[in-house]
Amino acid sequence: QVQLVESGGGLAQAGVSLRRSCAAPTLDFTAYVMAWFRQAPGKQRELVAAISSALMPKYDDSVKGRFTISRDDAKNMVYLQMDSLKPEDTAVYICNAQRTLTSSVLDYWGQGTQVTVSS
Repeated sequence: QVQLVESGGGLAQAGVSLRRSCAAPTLDFTAYVMAWFRQAPGKQRELVAAISSALMPKYDDSVKGRFTISRDDAKNMVYLQMDSLKPEDTAVYICNAQRTLTSSVLDYWGQGTQVTVSS
């Protein structure tokens, strides 16, 4: 079974930084777009950032200039560097791996980890 293993997150003061990591040891990693989603209580899950093996990152407008997504295909790892954190960044952050095939989509998720930013 495909397993995405997350680390990082936790508590942070507004204005400081956190770094999240996600490992996908069993994936054909370069074939997947890796992404970070987040979900706050009472809100829908939203895409925060995504990056392909071609290193083309995309960001939600709310985190542009503050968050950086990166990947290391040699280690099957994806990272989310979160700088200048704001209280509204508080959410469960979830790692995602997705591969689009001709007849189906492969979609895998990490366990999710709480990030809480205090004022």
